Amino acid sequence: MQDMILLKQGEIVLKGLNRRRFEQRLVSNIARRLRPYGSFQVYTLQSTVYVEPQSDGCDMDGALEALKTVFGIVALTRAAACAKDRDVIVEKAISYLAPAMRQAKSFKVETRRSDKSFPMTSIQLSQYVGGLLAEAFPDVAVDVHTPELVVNVEVRDRAAYVHAGAEPGAGGMPVGSNGTAVTLLSGGIDSPVSSYMIAKRGVRLIPVHFFSFPYTSEAAKEKVIALGRRLTPYCGQMRLAIVPFTRIQEEIRDKCPEPYFTILMRRFMMRIADRLARDNGCGALVTGENLGQVASQTMQALAVTEEVCTLPVLRPLIGFDKTEIVDRARKIGTYELSVLPYEDCCTVFTPRHPELRPDLERARAAEAELDVERLVEETVRGTEYVRLEEAEP
Repeated sequence: MQDMILLKQGEIVLKGLNRRRFEQRLVSNIARRLRPYGSFQVYTLQSTVYVEPQSDGCDMDGALEALKTVFGIVALTRAAACAKDRDVIVEKAISYLAPAMRQAKSFKVETRRSDKSFPMTSIQLSQYVGGLLAEAFPDVAVDVHTPELVVNVEVRDRAAYVHAGAEPGAGGMPVGSNGTAVTLLSGGIDSPVSSYMIAKRGVRLIPVHFFSFPYTSEAAKEKVIALGRRLTPYCGQMRLAIVPFTRIQEEIRDKCPEPYFTILMRRFMMRIADRLARDNGCGALVTGENLGQVASQTMQALAVTEEVCTLPVLRPLIGFDKTEIVDRARKIGTYELSVLPYEDCCTVFTPRHPELRPDLERARAAEAELDVERLVEETVRGTEYVRLEEAEP
């Protein structure tokens, strides 16, 4: 039998009667992610997803790397399948794991036997395989306490599998299993991380970016498109909404008190995001806001900006330190793009002394000078969409 990939499910195993729906979503996401790497059969048995190549031309290394970005998988490994016979298992372990055995100084064998009809216990099979591996590789010591290499044997319903241990997966829940949300995506560090984190909870995303040409450049817009594409290995294919925000910002600048510029701008952003979310059947909004990080993210400011929304606002970074956010951005590969020195609409018309504890009634009074509904309607009509295809990890 051939080389394959075994994927261990995460939280899905805790589900009850609806577990099958989550598994189907996970299998669908895996199959879509694997298309660039060849033809694979993907199926689930006993909380494990099996990925079998259907031809010799499949890129197994590329497939394994791609699957590390699929939410819903907690661990994954390359493995070799064989018949459920102790001598066949030994033969497969010797041939398949020879490179790893030659590099290791010590090893042990661990066996998991979900097929209880197999005539040996897990301990007996481990001892049998370990003894013959020690004979085949006499320079590698047996160490059952702190081995350099753990040889894994799994005896399951369809076959036995040997592998050299699993790597961590992305964790979380399959994207698309917990609804859809609009995520506000700027060119900064925080919002790509918040988008990643809410996608990890199984949410499909529609990113929305507010663009203020000519105050922000085409390069700034391209930067955000690149950030969106960088998220697609985790989030899947997305449709980025680019919202023309210049007119609203100029109206606020010309007609409203300066200390409230940022708060009023944020209220318009939330109104428009809420409208786009409802138009696209979404159940929530997602922001990269972090309590106390900037003037618009005090408790009072968050309350005033959120007041205009009809949908719940999810803030996955609300309690993070900036260093934690930066570390996560580096891990998912967005940090280098986020720090490119292009303008962002949030820095346009920044007040010299922003209001840290805005009053809701004063914000409403300032907005009374604007034709809010007309501005929102015109802006929504001017929104353009960019399709973000799934990229390689």
